[in-house]
Amino acid sequence: MKFLPTQLILFLRSKPDRRNLRLLFKFLTVLLGMVVGFTLVFHLLMLGEGRSYSWITGFYWTLTVMSTLGFGDITFHSDAGRFFSILVLLSGMVFLLILFPFTFINFFYAPWMKAQENARVPRELPKSTRGHVVLTRYGPVSEALIKKLNQFNYPYVVLVADLTEGLRLHELGIQVMLGDLDDPQTYSRVQVEKAALVATTASDVINTYVAFTVHGVSSSVPIISTCSFEASQDILTLAGSTHVIRLSEMMGLFLARRASGGDACSHTIGRFGQLQIAEAAVAGTPLIGRSLRETKLREQVGVSVVGVWDRGNFNAAQPDTRLTPTMVLVLAGSDEQIEKYNQTFKISKEMNHPVIIIGGGRVGRATARALAVRKLDYRIVEKAAERVKEDRQYILGNAAHLDILKQAGIEQAPCVIITTHDDDMNVYLTIYCRLLRADIQIITRATLERNLATMHRAGADFVLSYASMGANTIFNLLKRSDIVMVAEGLNLLKVKVPTQLAGYTIAQSSIRKETGCTLIAIREGESLQINPEPSMVLPAQAEIILIGSVEAENKFFTKYGSQV
Repeated sequence: MKFLPTQLILFLRSKPDRRNLRLLFKFLTVLLGMVVGFTLVFHLLMLGEGRSYSWITGFYWTLTVMSTLGFGDITFHSDAGRFFSILVLLSGMVFLLILFPFTFINFFYAPWMKAQENARVPRELPKSTRGHVVLTRYGPVSEALIKKLNQFNYPYVVLVADLTEGLRLHELGIQVMLGDLDDPQTYSRVQVEKAALVATTASDVINTYVAFTVHGVSSSVPIISTCSFEASQDILTLAGSTHVIRLSEMMGLFLARRASGGDACSHTIGRFGQLQIAEAAVAGTPLIGRSLRETKLREQVGVSVVGVWDRGNFNAAQPDTRLTPTMVLVLAGSDEQIEKYNQTFKISKEMNHPVIIIGGGRVGRATARALAVRKLDYRIVEKAAERVKEDRQYILGNAAHLDILKQAGIEQAPCVIITTHDDDMNVYLTIYCRLLRADIQIITRATLERNLATMHRAGADFVLSYASMGANTIFNLLKRSDIVMVAEGLNLLKVKVPTQLAGYTIAQSSIRKETGCTLIAIREGESLQINPEPSMVLPAQAEIILIGSVEAENKFFTKYGSQV
């Protein structure tokens, strides 16, 4: 908390505040003049009545009468004296009880409180600020991104144009700065030329003028813009955006990848140089019912199974882990090893019934296009007539009605993908579809990250968060060479070999057993050893690449120290 002298200095820097302070002093001067004048008249009238009092007594009488205390220990005996007492009393009521509080609040207290608010929502960052992330909107994507920035101690600031909104975010613990998004001075005051990047996640129009304005202030800072419409992508690039992210297309692609059917090919979700991280559904493969030890994937194709997703939970791979149709394998390997896996499990499977997509918005249509690439048939259920095309793959109606779902083929469909932007509705539809079909695969989109667990409890096999996906993408564009977020809550990180483990074999280090992280590669100089054997010794000066959940990563750093 700042001391009072510091607050006064900040307060007096503002010209309007100094003007209000001068007005307050003028009022106090007039009030003081009245007190002195009344005191002088008091003495004259008392002398007329044959009595004499000290000047202190005169001030005392004036203040007690003006403040309406009226102790009554000193009174006039003449009518002139009583009339004067009435005049002093009325003047005190007007000036001390009405005008003085109003003047104090209006010209001093209110500006003081405003100065306090401005101190909590600054209009400029210190000149020494650098390496920070500038966000132009606080929404679901920014909220998820801020959590990740805090986790890795990245400084950030959210620009707000409204003081009330800034105060609200400040109370939530969000770092904010006041400024108009279309004002170049805002970005100069936010030290944008020293920023790590600028991320703008508002509408396409706002993102365009933000990118144009920032690029005019600094041509070197990376500008990340989200984009809703394909036509806006080129415009945003021309305006100055370094990267344009179409989140709806990405979300549609991710949702379609998780749909069972067709083949069991893996899909790349992350890359660390030559090392590739991929996901592959177990459904439709001969792996169902077998333990990881029995699959012998490492011996047959060279890939390493580093973990499995099962209804939103990531678990480190254990030899005795029994594979079920709801699981998705997380694989690590070289390009050749991943391709060999795909060739081995490229199973032809005739799909006699279409996948159901609930919601025909941008995400729903993007999901349909991604399914079409996989040569999977689909039906889109949409209740807004203007979004429904005149072909057999669109069904107009409310998915909450059983007859509409039956028309879409809910009784035979292998999978239903729920893509609406309303999380409450998605929870409802997930419960509804699970009650209708216990065996159907349900993939659900979540707009807010905090609703992931709720949707899994509702019966979803897979839930993908729009906010988390966008935050992961932006975070990875920070160009950190040591951390890549490959999925929600799943990180790929590069660290130096801890001194405690140098000289030990991978098996002796017990990294997976102690922390939950899986060692998937060792880099020594220019050489990268992917999926090293457990008997390989960890060199002292080498780097190891690990994959694990956030919890496992924290355990690793707690045990061996933060070396990223």
